[in-house]
Amino acid sequence: QCQLSGLWRKEQDSLMEISVVRDNGDFQGKYLTQVTLTGSCARASMLKGAQQQPREGSWPTFAFAIRWDTFSNASTVFVGQCFRDRSGKETLTTMWLLREAVGSLEEDWKATR
Repeated sequence: QCQLSGLWRKEQDSLMEISVVRDNGDFQGKYLTQVTLTGSCARASMLKGAQQQPREGSWPTFAFAIRWDTFSNASTVFVGQCFRDRSGKETLTTMWLLREAVGSLEEDWKATR
């Protein structure tokens, strides 16, 4: 089985550190992004999430949210699954949605990526 807790490096060199996953699947951690909406330097933000309880022989799915309030008025949610290949390397595959604040209902169309 994959161990979700630990330090993970993303393709764009962002880092995510997940603390211990509790028995009920809840976890928290920090996300240090190299990619920002404002083009500023890397900053850390807190994340909170939950992992499905893995069944015997299955790979766990998970979800977490990040509030980027330290440098941006945006939030991102990730969903994914953890895999381990034959050599033992663990990989997280994810999809994400980012919601950025906009000034009006008319601008809503451009708020989600």
